[in-house]
Amino acid sequence: MVRVALEQWLRLSGFATYVASDAREGLALLDDVHPMVVLSDVRMPGISGLDLLRAIRERATATEVILITGHGDVPMAVEAMRDGAFDFLQKPYVPDQLVKALHRAGEQSRLKREIAELRRRLDGGEIELATRLVGTSPVMVDLRRAVRELAPIPADVILQGETGTGKEVVARCLHDFSPRASGPFVALNCAAIPAELIESELFGHEAGAFTGAKGARIGKFEFANGGTLLLDEIESMPLLAQAKVLRVIQERQVERVGSNRQIQLDVRIIAASKVDLITESEAGRFRADLYYRLNMATLALPPLRDRGDDCVLLFHHFLGAASKRFDKPVPVLHPADVNALLMHAWPGNVRELKAAADRFALGLGSTGRSLDAILGPRNRPASSTASLAERVAAYERHVIEAELARHGDSISAVVDALQVPRRTLSEKMARLGVRR
Repeated sequence: MVRVALEQWLRLSGFATYVASDAREGLALLDDVHPMVVLSDVRMPGISGLDLLRAIRERATATEVILITGHGDVPMAVEAMRDGAFDFLQKPYVPDQLVKALHRAGEQSRLKREIAELRRRLDGGEIELATRLVGTSPVMVDLRRAVRELAPIPADVILQGETGTGKEVVARCLHDFSPRASGPFVALNCAAIPAELIESELFGHEAGAFTGAKGARIGKFEFANGGTLLLDEIESMPLLAQAKVLRVIQERQVERVGSNRQIQLDVRIIAASKVDLITESEAGRFRADLYYRLNMATLALPPLRDRGDDCVLLFHHFLGAASKRFDKPVPVLHPADVNALLMHAWPGNVRELKAAADRFALGLGSTGRSLDAILGPRNRPASSTASLAERVAAYERHVIEAELARHGDSISAVVDALQVPRRTLSEKMARLGVRR
C-alpha cells in the first residue's frame, strides 16, 4: 500500500515511474528502463537496499540511488553515502523533501550522462566516425547519426546504395562501433560465389558431404559467430539459398552441409545491395519473406553526385593518404581541378574518386597532374549543378585544409600563409565546415 501511494504521489508530482516489488525485480527492470533515479527502501527481504546500491554501482550506470529507512542508523547512512548513494532519507519523510531530492538526483544523472557522451565523443567515437565516413553534406551528417544510433542495437541491417558508395565501409563502422567490435567481421560477396558452392560457403560442410569435400569446413555464418556477417550483393544470391538463409536468420542456428547437428549462432547480419530489394521481391527475383526479416533497419547510402562539394573534401582526404602511401609530396589542386571535381558525374562514386586521387598523387604521364584529363569528358553532365558560390566555397575549403595540413594545424601559421585576419579565417572555417 505504501508503495502504491508513493507511486501515485510521484506521478502527480510529474515523474515517470516504474515499480518493482523487490530488489531482484528492480535489477531486472534496470536493464530495460535505464532510469535516472532509483528510490529504494533499505530493509527488504532477500537483497537489501545497500546490496541493490552496490549492484547498480557495479554496472557503472549513470543512475542515482536514494535510500529510505525507518531505522535511524548513522553508520548505515555513512556506509550508503560511501558506496555512492545520492541521498539517505529517514522515515517518516516529508513528501516535498523527497520530491526535491529526486529532482536534484535526476539533474545529477542527466549531467553524468551528458559528460559520458562528451567523453565518448572526445575519446574518438565521433571523431573516428567522421574520419571514416567523410563528408559535411546533410546526407552524410544524417548517415553518421544513423550509424551511431544503430551500431549498439542488436538489429540486422540492410545497406542500399549504388556501386562504390561505401557499403562495406558503413558495415565495418556498424561493427566497430558496436559491442561486437572485439568479435569477427566477415564479408562475403554473394555475386562472386558460384551457385553450386554458395551453401558450402555460407553454412560449411562435413567431410564427405559431397564429391571433393575431403575435410570439414566452417561456413561464413559459423565463422562470424560472436561478430558481424556482411552479405554483400545479396540480390545475387540464388532463391534456394535465400530460403535456407532465411531459416538460419530466424532460428539463429546453422547446420553444416552433410550434418544433422545444429550450431547456435550469435551473429549480426548486414545485407548490402546495389538495387532496391523490395522492387526485386515484387519482380520475383528476391524472397519477400527474407527481405522483411532482414529489414529491421535500412540505411540508404547517397551517391556522390548528391553530396554537393563532398567530392572535393573526399578527394583531398584520399589525395593525402595516397601521397603518404606512395611517399610523394601532396600535389596542389588548382581552381580548374576543383571545377573538374564538381563538374564530374561520378558514376563510380567514391571508388572512382579514390582511383582518381591515386592517379593524381602519382602524377604519371604528361596529363597525370591534370584532373580534367584524368576524369575525361565522359559521364560529365550537360550542365553542372554547382553554382559559382559553391565552386568558390569548395576551393576555399581545399586551400585552408591544405595549409592546415602543411603547417601541422597551426592557425597562426595559416593566418600568415594566407595573409588573412585570424577572425576572418575562423569565420571561414566555421562556415565551410573545416576541421583541424
